Amino acid sequence: MRDFFIRSLEKLIGLIIVLMIIGLIIGVIAIAMGGGMGPYGQGGGIVPALLFLVFGGLYIVLIGGFMYLGVGIYQNTLRTAQALEAGKTAR
Repeated sequence: MRDFFIRSLEKLIGLIIVLMIIGLIIGVIAIAMGGGMGPYGQGGGIVPALLFLVFGGLYIVLIGGFMYLGVGIYQNTLRTAQALEAGKTAR
């Protein structure tokens, strides 16, 4: 049962990352087309869209990396415990 939840979490993390990438692309297109009206007048353009793309991409990489890091730590800990148990029973 525990493995089911861990595998489900990995799939959910992948889905979240894909949705974040889709949102980033939609946001870049919206900003490039002149969206994002601010309090100081007209917003949007190619430069803000590129900045949004760069910093949004960095954010997705960092957040996705940290989420997969947490799952990886769990898996490494599980393998270490299994190796220790296998060594203990071999004696």
